[in-house]
Amino acid sequence: MQMGFGLWQQQTQKLILTQELRQAIAILQLSSFELSQYLQQEMAENPVMEWEEAAGAEGWGEFDAWLRESGPDPGLLRSMRESYREPPADVAARSENLEDHLMVQLSDLRLSPLEKRVLRYVIGNIDERGYVSMSSAEMAAQLGVEETLVERCRRRLHGLEPLGIGALDLRECLNIQARERYPDEPGLKDLIDHHLQDVAEGRQSRIAQALQIDLQEVQRLSDLLKTLDPKPGRMFFGDQVRFVIPDVTIERVGGDYVVMVHDRLTPHLHINPIYRRIASTQGADREAKSYLSKKIQSAMWLIRSLEQRRQTILRVTEAIVELQRDFFDRGLEYLRPMTLRQVAERVGVHESTVSRATTGKYAQTPRGVLELKYFFSSGVQTRGGEGASAESIKAKIRKWIQEEDRSDPLSDQRLADLLQQEGIRISRRTVAKYREELRIASSAQRRRYGS
Repeated sequence: MQMGFGLWQQQTQKLILTQELRQAIAILQLSSFELSQYLQQEMAENPVMEWEEAAGAEGWGEFDAWLRESGPDPGLLRSMRESYREPPADVAARSENLEDHLMVQLSDLRLSPLEKRVLRYVIGNIDERGYVSMSSAEMAAQLGVEETLVERCRRRLHGLEPLGIGALDLRECLNIQARERYPDEPGLKDLIDHHLQDVAEGRQSRIAQALQIDLQEVQRLSDLLKTLDPKPGRMFFGDQVRFVIPDVTIERVGGDYVVMVHDRLTPHLHINPIYRRIASTQGADREAKSYLSKKIQSAMWLIRSLEQRRQTILRVTEAIVELQRDFFDRGLEYLRPMTLRQVAERVGVHESTVSRATTGKYAQTPRGVLELKYFFSSGVQTRGGEGASAESIKAKIRKWIQEEDRSDPLSDQRLADLLQQEGIRISRRTVAKYREELRIASSAQRRRYGS
């Protein structure tokens, strides 16, 4: 075998993603809010682009024309417009933190400067649950004071709101609340001190035997226990409330469903006519013309990508509505299993395009505000071979449990039997999984004793 150098030609096919195509893909998977932020950045980098805020009745022009052609009730459009409300642009952050909240309550007490310093240090060591994360001995060593002083200051917090704040652990937190709210229930302290795990696992007979009380009394004490807050500090450490901004609206008009893509948060882009004129002028500077031509071309591609995104989301949502017509007409129990491939074949695009068009997008529907991914639900086979979605099965399970006899709750096996009677082939194990996903306790934990 001889080795050497040589030149030859060979034809190959390669898929190359251009910068413009990458941009179009990125734009498609953005939500309306993310897209608005993205466009602001693009506007800052491209001087030839200008925008007009998309608002008012102009955005309904296309829908107006559809209504005129369809001939529905003239008052329908007006009611639809009035029912739509712009989501809040921003929500004010909580202005009062935990330290301020507690120190305001302590302001009426006569505290020495040293006590105030110790209290601020104790409060500064409260974690997201509302518990003090350091022992009194550790805090005393850090501050260089007596441990008794730190412990006395920590206990001052126990009488403040929220009740239970400043505890060292769960049992102390619950006991603080129980003493304040239920001072005449000594059995509740025994339950907290010795049987929290038994309550969590529904071992009521074991509690009754240990405390020498009947099952009805155990049930009553457990109900009182569940009114206490195990994490009183979370209201001050929780995330800021976030509002979902629907990307599309699905509205019933007569016997049909109409899909409207929201563009109220997305500005209407256009190219500044002055820059366009300079780019086409014969005597303009060559370097300036070259720069403006590139920016204009980039802006035109962005505008085309925005329109393509709108059309793709519109067509995908319309396909979802067609495939899930029974859900929109009759409710959650009629939600069908659906895959990305089914929608992709109906729209004529790749599955990945459908995935990008539905990820992080929400629809305002007659059944509430739902994520578009919500409609892509797995399921189990029915006796008729059509299939039932997991969400529709969960809805049936939730409904039956809500209507059950609490003295004789439905077990997972009995729920599976009821589903089998409706033609849904499902195992007890799958029913248990769906019940746990719904955060519904087992039948033993749901059982109620007495009246």
